Amino acid sequence: MKTTFKTIAAALIMVTSFSSFAAVKIDPLKNVESGKVIHTYLEATTLGTTVLNELLFADDFEYRNANNNSRVGKKEYVKFLKANKGIQYNCESSYEILSQDGKVCVAKAVMTFDNFTRVDYITLTQEKEGWKVSAVETTYPAVN
Repeated sequence: MKTTFKTIAAALIMVTSFSSFAAVKIDPLKNVESGKVIHTYLEATTLGTTVLNELLFADDFEYRNANNNSRVGKKEYVKFLKANKGIQYNCESSYEILSQDGKVCVAKAVMTFDNFTRVDYITLTQEKEGWKVSAVETTYPAVN
């Protein structure tokens, strides 16, 4: 009788522990509009916010810098953002959605610093997990 009780108790403990490992991660960006995703991207780049970086970018994300022709993928860019966690740029930022058709959105984000301006052209794609940043192209236009 004691063996049966111990076996049942062990089975119940195992079942409850297995179900705790299957907990679903909540994605706060899943059902939001594209503008919220762009705003979250700007917070990551200008305010050093890293909380949602893993959820923000598509798996095939690519960052391009038009001035020096460098390219990096999601892993490298998220690593860069983590290294700059908490660093706030002294700039004013704004964005506008240039086009949103179906499952693709293109936006322009402008970060104005004292001596230069950075412009990011952001492409978002709508996946089953919601809007994801799939590409960013950064330019530094000449100041007149």
